[in-house]
Amino acid sequence: MPMTLRLDDDEQKALREQAAAEGASMQDVARRAIREYVARRDHQHRVSAAADRILDVHADAIERLGR
Repeated sequence: MPMTLRLDDDEQKALREQAAAEGASMQDVARRAIREYVARRDHQHRVSAAADRILDVHADAIERLGR
């Protein structure tokens, strides 16, 4: 699905420089950055959910250790 991404001058310059350094297009660099961001956020949510489950399952033991 096509979309327009509006960048300020500094963002565009940084993207252009990164693309040149990688020998890639600005579009490829931006798309990869988006994929990495989404994957990182997904991982953070999964870790947080797992920690919440562990805290819930072991709440009694954790409270006893904290005393």
